[in-house]
Amino acid sequence: MAASRALSALRFHAASRPPLVACVRSNSNRAAISHLHRQLYGRLYPVLLVNTDGSTVRLRYSEPKRILMIPLDSSTLPEAERKARLRRHFPSKPKAKEEETFEGIDLDTYKKFWKK
Repeated sequence: MAASRALSALRFHAASRPPLVACVRSNSNRAAISHLHRQLYGRLYPVLLVNTDGSTVRLRYSEPKRILMIPLDSSTLPEAERKARLRRHFPSKPKAKEEETFEGIDLDTYKKFWKK
């Protein structure tokens, strides 16, 4: 019984000592070096929400972002506007230009620019 008390006292004394590794100080300078690595944020951040009609609303969001845009549902658009949006989103490939020929140029008009 006395031996167990002595062992428990030694364990308590050993547990109360600080570890022998160097202490890492977590202060404001550590946060200034890089961004915080967390998945859940403990507060809400002011964000600008842009609706599909262009109106904006300020709200509080769980992640620090500047602007949130609600995606536009293309099934509710008229057919002409939907095709126009698709054309703007996926532009057509540029057409190949025809090469210029020098057949119709009068070389005597540029003779003054040649070195003699």
